Amino acid sequence: MTDSEAAKEIARAYYDSPDADAFYAAIWGGEDIHIGVYDEPDLSIREASRRTVLHMAEKLSGLNSGARVLDIGAGYGGAARTLAGLADVRVTCVNLSSVENERNRALTAEQGLSERVRIVEASFDDIPEPDASFDIVWSQDAILHAPDRARVLSEVARVLKSGGEFIFTDPMQADDLDDTNALRSIYERIHLADLASFKFYRSELARLGLEEISVEPMVRHMRIHYAKVREELLARQAELKGRISEDYVARMLQGLQHWVDGADAGRLDWGVLQFRRP
Repeated sequence: MTDSEAAKEIARAYYDSPDADAFYAAIWGGEDIHIGVYDEPDLSIREASRRTVLHMAEKLSGLNSGARVLDIGAGYGGAARTLAGLADVRVTCVNLSSVENERNRALTAEQGLSERVRIVEASFDDIPEPDASFDIVWSQDAILHAPDRARVLSEVARVLKSGGEFIFTDPMQADDLDDTNALRSIYERIHLADLASFKFYRSELARLGLEEISVEPMVRHMRIHYAKVREELLARQAELKGRISEDYVARMLQGLQHWVDGADAGRLDWGVLQFRRP
């Protein structure tokens, strides 16, 4: 097994685990298990996570009737269902976790959107779709898990139509981070050697011929989000006993604190990046 295959199996096993599924469904918001935009005080995690989807959707010029959208690393499919509800579009979700995909299918069916949202169990570094087949590629906080992020971006460029848009968010390390050991605790938790950066994504997407539309740094929202998720987990520990193992909760509390500390130290970044294929 190659290092890339091993990393994918680690990610699959983690997101398929009962602990992770219970945690993300109960604490992180249930449908949008991504970082929220806290543009108003006292937003819940669920509300802020949905704000991120709406904020990103507003940036898209191609979110029109008949558009084909690809969501890579789609999780429980909350963004896909929101996009399908905002416009008459068809969304394909590519996601590695069978457990998340099952929940996605169930939630999609409950909301009457099965004809608009298709779920494909696959890795986003080998997207099983034809060249130039999507008007929009969308991703939220997923590419960090890829052992070969350049390959993921190459696949995105391949499946985008001419004039198509790529919009995504990702937890990143700061562009000017010199001491990568400063984030060692985070790297070890996600079982990878590093995080990407704004500089990496700009450079790699330019190399692939995509044009930058906008890059919006929003790291303060990431810091707020991880802190709120940690507070929520602490507050609901007793309620979740028996549903999530004590060991998982302890490791998650420690891991969330690492993200908060990294943001406070200026070592992390997060934001919305948008590019177009000419």
